[in-house]
Amino acid sequence: MDAETPQLMWKPDPKRATKMDEFRGIVNSTYNLHLENYEELWQWSVDNYATFWGECWKYFDIKHSQTYTQVVDPSKGIEEVPVWFEGSLLNFAENLLRYKDDRVALYAAVEGSKEVERVTYAELHTAVGQFAAAFKKMNIQKGDRIVGYIPNCVVAIEAMLAASSMGAVWSSTSPDFGVTGVLDRFKQIKPKVIFSVDAVVYNGRTHDHLGKLRQVVEALPELEKVVVIPYVHQADKLDISNIPNSIFLPDFLASGQCPDGTYPALEFEQLPFNHPLYIMYSSGTTGAPKCMVHSAGGTLIQHLKEHVFHGNLTREDNIIYYTTTGWMMWNWLVTALAVGSGVVLYDGSPLVPGPSVLWDLVDSLDISILGTGAKWLSVLEDKGVHPCKTHKLEKLHTILSTGSPLVPASYDYVYNSIKKDLLLGSITGGTDLVSCFAGQNWTVPVYRGEIQARNLGMAIEAWNEDGKAVYGESGELVCIKPFPCMPTHFWNDADGFKYKKAYFAKYRGVWAHGDFINIDPVTKGILMQGRSDGTLNPNGVRFGSSDIYNIVERLKEIQDSLCVPQRNHLNEERVILFLKMASGVTFDPEVVKRVKVLIRSELSARHVPALILETKDIPYTISGKKVEVAVKKIIAGEEIVQRGAFSNPDSLDLYKNLPELQGYYKPNKNPIPPTQSAMQPVKKAHVDTTSSPTSETAPEN
Repeated sequence: MDAETPQLMWKPDPKRATKMDEFRGIVNSTYNLHLENYEELWQWSVDNYATFWGECWKYFDIKHSQTYTQVVDPSKGIEEVPVWFEGSLLNFAENLLRYKDDRVALYAAVEGSKEVERVTYAELHTAVGQFAAAFKKMNIQKGDRIVGYIPNCVVAIEAMLAASSMGAVWSSTSPDFGVTGVLDRFKQIKPKVIFSVDAVVYNGRTHDHLGKLRQVVEALPELEKVVVIPYVHQADKLDISNIPNSIFLPDFLASGQCPDGTYPALEFEQLPFNHPLYIMYSSGTTGAPKCMVHSAGGTLIQHLKEHVFHGNLTREDNIIYYTTTGWMMWNWLVTALAVGSGVVLYDGSPLVPGPSVLWDLVDSLDISILGTGAKWLSVLEDKGVHPCKTHKLEKLHTILSTGSPLVPASYDYVYNSIKKDLLLGSITGGTDLVSCFAGQNWTVPVYRGEIQARNLGMAIEAWNEDGKAVYGESGELVCIKPFPCMPTHFWNDADGFKYKKAYFAKYRGVWAHGDFINIDPVTKGILMQGRSDGTLNPNGVRFGSSDIYNIVERLKEIQDSLCVPQRNHLNEERVILFLKMASGVTFDPEVVKRVKVLIRSELSARHVPALILETKDIPYTISGKKVEVAVKKIIAGEEIVQRGAFSNPDSLDLYKNLPELQGYYKPNKNPIPPTQSAMQPVKKAHVDTTSSPTSETAPEN
């Protein structure tokens, strides 16, 4: 097969009814259009984004007490962060708790336990009311911050929904965050209540948590209540007397009771569409984490679009995403409650007691949608796990992957070793939008190595350095029109400087996301090529680090790799490739030769790294993302002080003062004048409506 021809892995069943096609029919009927396929629907949705989001509001039957006066002011550009659904009043929790029946809402499984906790929608509604009553007894007000230093458990969801029911703001990190990482985040937002646990179980071991919790609490003077969940041990076996303002969960809930022992009815505060719901955080791998404030309405309508239109989610589905409360995929997963689906929570290692633990849940709980990080799939392949031979997987119809680019080999693994007749949806977006720019789609094919399509309402393109849209070549992922799940602002960023620097410093008036992508001109699928701040550009050829990873990590003798640029004082760049060898394999000149030959044959001679070195470890964030930028800074002589977001922070020290890298860089005697601010755009945004080789017309700026 021609190497340039995309390889078809899966195609839609024309007999399968989808919500996407139903919605396209509604749009055609309502506006007398003849949109024949997804690509035409997508183009309509970005050309007419105000109308599109208004139709989403109606289709999803957003529960509200007051309707909007206008969807959005179309004269406001994306950099102006326009107000959405102005005048409307609603409540996020009310939309997630619209069902109050005996359908199981939450399934919760924990590593090492065969018991699965089940909570129905009726029980969830009751529990949220109890949490809300306790908050009211504390006099929690709209806008107060309630946080969780908490595993992926039922209480995390109940507390979050109770907070949002009254207009408080939720934020969370997982127990695997160290004290410094938690304080880097929570000290900025000054929470009033924190929920946490006594201990967690991971990798077959019990890890005490109360010691870390005490250190966190002592550094947060604004805390009024520390709610401890007896998660691993019984409360009578625990001593929390040395933790200020601490109380066990049952006692906290009891504080909200009426004199007769009952609880007041759950009420839902009616709030503007853009009222804050979540505070999310940037990775914090090269500086203090940025605090992104996401709105209740924007999060709700965007997640419903992705779950219902792109995922075809229904009440009959059970969905799991292997995530922690410190990753935005937890927030994304929880919103599936608004559809009335069953949400499956798992806390623990996905490889203990064995690599089949999640597959066992898929069978026992009739899970139909399984979400994971790309790394887990590659680990399963390396371990020789073949679920198609060991499990029934009868209900499973979708596998989702994110966190890092899904390599082409993982497409082969999924369809050969897991299940042939399912949708493999690689998705991309991020904490910045608490959702996705592109991802799964039941109405278009899956091609090997590609994300299927740009999501409805998301006007994303690949732009070159001149600010022109390009197809079939690498470019910066940009979004040229507003969308409702943009952060409303950053916490402690009154003048918006950090916000604008984060997204609008590269192209004026256009969101630059920081990812490097290639949009196929024929399939319109997207190839993810790594972070653009780690883009490689030796000898004038620009490419992403994932181009190298896709080749190198196919070799069985290589466990992992890291590819970063190194610049010298003349602004010349060379590429350094670090290899972590598989267990029992020796790094030697033969390995180096094989890697170079493979890269040269599959890419080009200009893609071959200048240096290939061995490393004993590669830095990752706690959410499982490979960190290139921090290593790039270290080999340039910078110090990485913020280490709380790393799962293995000591790995950073492996890249300091490497003798092989010395002498390439000499300090620049003519630094950039201070008047050339980082806020000054590199290139003026420009849309070239004639540059696309397709029939699409690029939207105007």
